[in-house]
Amino acid sequence: MAISQTLRRPGRRKSDKPNPIDVQVGSRVRLRRNMLGLSQEKLGEAIGLTFQQVQKYERGANRIGASRLHELSRVLDVPVSFFFDDTDPVRAPAMGGFAEPPANVFKSDPRRKQETIELVRAYFTIEDETVRQRFRDLVKAIASKRDATAEQPPGFRYNRRLAAE
Repeated sequence: MAISQTLRRPGRRKSDKPNPIDVQVGSRVRLRRNMLGLSQEKLGEAIGLTFQQVQKYERGANRIGASRLHELSRVLDVPVSFFFDDTDPVRAPAMGGFAEPPANVFKSDPRRKQETIELVRAYFTIEDETVRQRFRDLVKAIASKRDATAEQPPGFRYNRRLAAE
C-alpha cells in the first residue's frame, strides 16, 4: 500500500511571526475603522467577511489581498496608499491604536478629543441618510455664523472648503 501525501504549498508556519508589512496594514485598517466608529462586525458586513476575519487582518495574522485592500479603501474612504504610510493621520486621527500618541499632541488636536470621537460615532449610528444630511447642514450653519475673529481652540483649523463638502 502506498501512502499518499498531500502536497502543501510553502507558507508561514503557525509559530512564525506575522510579516511587519501585514501588521502595518492591519493597524491602519484598525485606525481608520475606529475613527469611523465602526465595529469589526460592521466592517466585516460591509466587505462580506466575519468579524473574526477582520480581527485576523487587523493583527496581521492574515494577509489582505489586493482586491480586498481595494474594497477596504473604498469602504473606509481612504486611498490604498493610506494603509502603507504613517503620514496622513489628519485624515484618520488615531484613537490610541497600537501606539499611544504623545500627550501634547492629544491635548492640542481637537480631532483626538473624546467628545469628537463620541460625536463621530453617534453621527454614524444615524441610519437615515436624510437625517444625517440635515444634521450636517445644521452644524455647517452654526459654524458659518461663528465670528471669524473668534478665538479658535489650539490646533484648530476650520477649512470652509472641506466643511462645504
